[in-house]
Amino acid sequence: MHTDLSAHLHSVECNKLIEELKACHDNHGFGKFIGICNSIDDQVIKCLKAERVARSAANRAKARERQSRYKEKLLREEAN
Repeated sequence: MHTDLSAHLHSVECNKLIEELKACHDNHGFGKFIGICNSIDDQVIKCLKAERVARSAANRAKARERQSRYKEKLLREEAN
């Protein structure tokens, strides 16, 4: 099961893969159940994971910056 596959949530390359997967599912009604679309699905999973890892790293960096600003502010208040 994938996360939300809405186009506005993903990069251009992931959106292309998602569209290919949807087209494969549409073109192979029964074949999707026996693994015809699995190679595309694997690519989608890898792309979504790469996006998630990048987003997590950015959030972590943002949190560190926020924490350092908070600590600096706290130290300045203690010094006064």
